[in-house]
Amino acid sequence: MAPPPTANDDAWEQAEGVPRLDDPFIQKYLQGRDSLVAQEKKQRSDRVFRENLSPMAAEACSIVDQIRFEEQQTLWTKEYEDSLAEHDGDIFPGMMFSLAKDRMEKSKLWQIIRRMPKGALLHCHLEAMVDLDWALEEAFATDGVHITSPVSLSTVAGRLKAPFSFTYSKAKATDSSSIWTDLYVAETPVPLSVAADSFPETGRNGFVEWVKSRCTITPEEHLKHHEGPNEVWRKFMSCFPILGSLIYYEPIFRKFVRRMCQQLLDDGVYYVDMRAAFYTPYRRLGCENFDDGYFNLLDHLEDEIENFKESKEGKYFWGARMIWTTIRSFDKRGIIDSMKQCIDMKIEFPELIAGYDLVGQEDSGRPLQDLAPELFWFKKRCAEEGVDIPFFFHAGETLGDGDTTDENLFDAVLLGTRRIGHGFSLYKHPLLIDMVKEKKILVESCPVSNEVLRLTGSIMSHPLPALLARGVAVSLCNDDPAILGQGSNGMTHDFWQALQGWDNLGLAGLGSLAENSVRWASLEDYSPKEWLQDIKDGTFGKGVRAQRLKEWMSQWEKFCAWIVREYGVDEDVEPEE
Repeated sequence: MAPPPTANDDAWEQAEGVPRLDDPFIQKYLQGRDSLVAQEKKQRSDRVFRENLSPMAAEACSIVDQIRFEEQQTLWTKEYEDSLAEHDGDIFPGMMFSLAKDRMEKSKLWQIIRRMPKGALLHCHLEAMVDLDWALEEAFATDGVHITSPVSLSTVAGRLKAPFSFTYSKAKATDSSSIWTDLYVAETPVPLSVAADSFPETGRNGFVEWVKSRCTITPEEHLKHHEGPNEVWRKFMSCFPILGSLIYYEPIFRKFVRRMCQQLLDDGVYYVDMRAAFYTPYRRLGCENFDDGYFNLLDHLEDEIENFKESKEGKYFWGARMIWTTIRSFDKRGIIDSMKQCIDMKIEFPELIAGYDLVGQEDSGRPLQDLAPELFWFKKRCAEEGVDIPFFFHAGETLGDGDTTDENLFDAVLLGTRRIGHGFSLYKHPLLIDMVKEKKILVESCPVSNEVLRLTGSIMSHPLPALLARGVAVSLCNDDPAILGQGSNGMTHDFWQALQGWDNLGLAGLGSLAENSVRWASLEDYSPKEWLQDIKDGTFGKGVRAQRLKEWMSQWEKFCAWIVREYGVDEDVEPEE
């Protein structure tokens, strides 16, 4: 740190002819510079929200700015990063999420953002919304839950990567060989308690930790960015069948849905658009055979959502809908079969099914241009069946620039997607940015997911600020919290990361992102014309969306008042003598 200026410094500056900061022409330069910054900020997507802040909200935003600055000086210092490096020996510049998580949850900003009304969660995958500790406890307490594997899990290497799943069976414990020995017969169901208690060396506690390590991307795996996206995606995709098998049994599934809704509401999320791959089969209570299709799953899902909304605990929960998804690596027959199921389920559950999407790693799956015949067939069949199922495409979740995966963004826009999932590479496309703004397409951004899946090294290098600066509408989403390490179903981690990572955002920017999530939520069915008009009208509309926006704004004002009351300076207090 440079020493403070002295009288000798002033004399030296005068002798050298160095202008002073308060010289008129320097001040004129600084005024022009500030004017340029202000002019650019007029293009930001959150400009209108900022300009319409109430005095209370503006004060709350200022208080949060001060707390953020204070914590940057005391909580997030170079010395703290150095201590992590010395302790773990594996640190990445910019404070990566897995290294920062424990620390962030002890901060004032965490306590504040935890209480923020976050609006709607527009991008998450049902199987990855599991509270793992709770789900395993439920599995142990549920009659008939077993585990099975196509191979023995006798070796450390086998337990690291070999497939296994949870299942329901009426079989009782026998003296047959353990799943942890070479004598295990493939696909034999083993009672869960028996398997857990006989887990090599560490018993049930070790079993629980092993299951969790197989269902999550561990901090160690997250930090290995040198292995590239493909390796972490292989682990990522392997988690879904295990998680699906754990929750897709009726007695566990029903409780899981209620718990998910409660956890979201506790985090200030009033509505959720879910996605599910409809790949892992479902079982009703007491049935050893899988269901033929997903009618019962959706029936039970809709039933539990409505039950929660009607309960005392869920009276402020607006609801949830499902975006049907197909794994993008399927062949033509597999895609068409899934599309047929989607249409059938839309007819059966018109209020639950909100749209259609394709999921899985974009870099290794079929690009949208290759899927164009199937997608046009789908729209034609929807028209024939008298249903309207809009697209909500994943697109641009890639590091590519000009390859077929990156160009999914072009197809998503041309095919009429209402929102774009991730849109990570959109900032590279100036023409598409203009089209996205013109067509009122929102980007469902998932910062923690993008970091853990190795698209960005940390929140500091995420491209979302570039989209906000260009006026693109964005909402924050948590994507797959059970797998990615957030550890809870809410969105506080992603909101906190954005607030701490980007100076231009602030609490007002977070408020704008939350408002966007309500404005672009699939609260009910809309024709393309109705969808656009409703988004443009906002709170001035007459439908459900306008009402929800007003309700969210009321919660926002209460939240800002709480910040001022809890953390503001009481100007009426007289100083002590």
